[in-house]
Amino acid sequence: MRALISVSDKSGVENFAKELVKLGYEIISTGGTYNKLKDAGVAVIEANEVTKFPECFEGRVKTLNPYIHGGILHRRDKQSHLDQAKELGVEGIDLVCVNLYPFKATIEKTDDFEEIIENIDIGGPAMVRSAAKNHDSVIIVTDVVDYDLVLDNLKNNTNTAEFRRNMMIKAYEHTAAYDSMIANYMNKRFNDGMGDKQFIVGEKVFDTRYGENPHQKGALYEFDNQFSNKFITLKGEASFNNMGDISGAARIAAAFGEDKAVCIVKHGNPCGFAIKDNLLESYTEALRCDPISAFGGVVAVNGVVDKELALKMNEIFLEVVFAAKITPEAIEVFSSKKRIKLFEQNTQFLELSNDTIDFKRVDGGFVFQDADKVEEDEVRNSELKSSREASEQEIKDMEIAYKIASLTKSNCVVYVKNSAMVAVGMGMTSRVDASKAALRKASDLEIDVTGAVLASEAFFPFRDSIDAANDAGVKCVIEPGGSIRDDEIIEAANEFGMALYFSGKRHFLH
Repeated sequence: MRALISVSDKSGVENFAKELVKLGYEIISTGGTYNKLKDAGVAVIEANEVTKFPECFEGRVKTLNPYIHGGILHRRDKQSHLDQAKELGVEGIDLVCVNLYPFKATIEKTDDFEEIIENIDIGGPAMVRSAAKNHDSVIIVTDVVDYDLVLDNLKNNTNTAEFRRNMMIKAYEHTAAYDSMIANYMNKRFNDGMGDKQFIVGEKVFDTRYGENPHQKGALYEFDNQFSNKFITLKGEASFNNMGDISGAARIAAAFGEDKAVCIVKHGNPCGFAIKDNLLESYTEALRCDPISAFGGVVAVNGVVDKELALKMNEIFLEVVFAAKITPEAIEVFSSKKRIKLFEQNTQFLELSNDTIDFKRVDGGFVFQDADKVEEDEVRNSELKSSREASEQEIKDMEIAYKIASLTKSNCVVYVKNSAMVAVGMGMTSRVDASKAALRKASDLEIDVTGAVLASEAFFPFRDSIDAANDAGVKCVIEPGGSIRDDEIIEAANEFGMALYFSGKRHFLH
């Protein structure tokens, strides 16, 4: 039996090779892997002894050779293949262990195109695909975490067809993801990221209990280990719908740096938000905005949930609490609620992945775009259009309202007062309906919006929303501007003594 080992990630490779030797394998290797194994005392054959041809062109060609690929690909269940292999002097290769040149690490550290090109693996993917194709006879290993699994199966005589098939699937996933990364990089570099093909590749984290509904299957996939590294389950099981709500709540709560922000989300929409001097006060103020909707909601906390905050949260039914960290004392408080789910990042503040891309499924495909983001100084750089200027507190409230609006379903309006959201209208077919819905709910809950800041993620097409805001006592408005009736909006703001700012940038979320 022979095994070919050629890896970029060399962690654990010496022990893996030594164990294979004990099991009777002859080891073939290339380049740096050959040297590492030889230095570790492993009996190893250099690939050029097999290929009868030296590595050439600065290592670009090492294993692209019939003695390598014939050894991997010839079928052991066909006598004609066995006869031809014997005739050609091709010896079988029964295990291939390959992981690929570090293309991702290269593009993260340099913009040097020549270095990037040299870190595109050719021979590696070819061997992986060959071994995967002939998985009936060959074990393909592409991940260091599988070394022990492979050894256990070999030692326990459980090298079954099903085992090899699973390794085959993982191998093709590996090469597909690798090629996708290269294609996406080249399109980003030369075609503004909008090439003829677009590849979206995620790594599976876990199966959800089901999808949006019980008759649908569901699973969570991640980019760049965001969830593997920063999503720790403390209590319960995250559902498909939970993950959407957690993402929405966390994006809002984490949008304010290290501020003590708390966001409450229900069915994908924010129903409470506040930034106060401490997280307990922030949660209390956030809950005040819409305690009815908050029942059974998802709460994201930009900081540490301690016992005191947990006791306050435990006063109502919350489905999910997601925080930077939840203390053991807080977990104990929540233990009395059977249905609550607790997740943390084990950080001091919530950390977002800050994805640079965004996409949405449409019937028959998907639409793809650069990710939207409110720039750091977007609000403070907004243009004053009215006679009255905003106070410093109103500017803070504008920043909060504007960021929440950018992350809330259009059409939407957000009212913020003293760093807490006091009313929100979202997902409406008209902006005036969103304004009316927000103010009606605030009135029903006896929330005083007098002095609040109003933010809209897109321009107001008519002055009726400004009229409604004035009736509610709003004295400061921020919106993108860009309507053919902007002059009427400005005139209304001045008529009511409002401060009015145009950001110049729309943030639709559909």
